[in-house]
Amino acid sequence: MMAYVDGYVLALPKANVESYRAMALKAGAIWREHGALEYRECVADDVKSGKLTSFPQSVQQKDDELVVFSYIVFESRQHRDEVNAKVMSDPRLTEMMDPDKLPFDGKRMFWGGFETLVTL
Repeated sequence: MMAYVDGYVLALPKANVESYRAMALKAGAIWREHGALEYRECVADDVKSGKLTSFPQSVQQKDDELVVFSYIVFESRQHRDEVNAKVMSDPRLTEMMDPDKLPFDGKRMFWGGFETLVTL
């Protein structure tokens, strides 16, 4: 069986990188505690706007923002669903994810679940 991945992308104000890092460390610990195999938060280092689509365009990136690409790895879709149910009911995470307290604009965040196609 191949791993299942949840991925998400968001625009992060440059001024909020450290507060986002602190939040991500706490959130990642919660996901790992509940069974996620990996938790990664990545800041764009080499992304350019495209003619039709791109990471910056996808989140309507502003001049004072960075693009964050993140992913969480699970054993399977079923495992992801079980872990996420625990995570979403964990009061530590629900408190952290208050839309008024997020260090980024949650309305410009997008996410989805992905089956692994190739692993080398």
